[in-house]
Amino acid sequence: MPRDFTPKVVTASDLLIGDVIYLTADDRWSRHLSDAEVITDEAHAQLRLLEAERQTGTVVGAYLAEVRPGRTGPEPAHFREDFRRRGPSNYAHGKQEARSHV
Repeated sequence: MPRDFTPKVVTASDLLIGDVIYLTADDRWSRHLSDAEVITDEAHAQLRLLEAERQTGTVVGAYLAEVRPGRTGPEPAHFREDFRRRGPSNYAHGKQEARSHV
C-alpha cells in the first residue's frame, strides 16, 4: 500500500556560501525554514523540485524534505534536517555562534 504524501519543502545548499536554503512560494531562496513554501501535493512538489534543480548557478543538491506544522511555521520532521539548519557541529561560528548570543 502506498504511503500518503506528507508536507515537504524544497531545500538545497547555496552554491557560493554553502548555507542551507529553502525555496519560497515566490521563487526566492531563504536561509530561514519559516519562509519556505510548504507543499502538500506530490505533483506540485515534483515540479518545484525540478525548478530548483535547474538553478545550477545558485544551488546544489536540491531535494524535498519532510516538514510538520510548528508554532512559527514549518519544522523539520527528521533530525537530519534539524541538524542541517543549525549548521556545522564541529566549531562555534556562523549560525551556531549567533545562537549562543540569544
